[in-house]
Amino acid sequence: MNVPGSDKYLSNLFSSIRGAARRTLAALLPAECFLCGAEGDFDVLCSACVAALPRWHAASACPVCALPDTGGRCCARCVGTPPAFDATIALFDYAFPIDRLVHALKYQAALDLAGWLGGRLAASAGDGWDTLLAVPLHRDRLRERGFNQSLELARPLAKSGALSIHRQVLRRRATPSQAGLAAPARRRNLRAAFKVDMDLAGRRVLAVDDVMTTGATLDALATALKGAGADRVVNLVVARTPPAA
Repeated sequence: MNVPGSDKYLSNLFSSIRGAARRTLAALLPAECFLCGAEGDFDVLCSACVAALPRWHAASACPVCALPDTGGRCCARCVGTPPAFDATIALFDYAFPIDRLVHALKYQAALDLAGWLGGRLAASAGDGWDTLLAVPLHRDRLRERGFNQSLELARPLAKSGALSIHRQVLRRRATPSQAGLAAPARRRNLRAAFKVDMDLAGRRVLAVDDVMTTGATLDALATALKGAGADRVVNLVVARTPPAA
């Protein structure tokens, strides 16, 4: 049941409003590229802007945390202090103009971008998953933002396959924003932040999020998922930040 104030209710409400607005605008106006403003027959981005996006290269990244430029080998951190998750799949490097798209989705409610990016996540997810999750927001943050961007990104995956999005994972306490925090502070910030109200014994879980920076959020989530019995946890993210200069 959709309960006002819940993650599902708010995100479903935004999706309904978005769908109605998009259909109305599509009938009245030609498509306009979100990045360059070009008009044409395309969905959200024109072909030139799509071609210019900074794609993530799996062959040269750490297979566990997706850190770029490791020659395809596990990075030193994943070797020395393995995270709870088992692997990470990313679509792009977190650089211009992907950073602009993610920011617009997250802070300006540009939800058409969630459908476009989520469709590409769905195409990259592969098969063999038992459980699909979106990284949850605490109810206070959800009330403030009005939607969970990770849940919006996960919707196309649910539509493209037989998986439904499980919502039995809760953000049990509000945490300060991760932006601007160093890796150790991020990990302390998220300690015991998630609660899993489901039996995941032997399950292979796909966890969807927008951006992976240090991996602290996804590590904390994977710790809770493994504690509930998950056999394998793989992150699927829109973008991975480059190493600090």
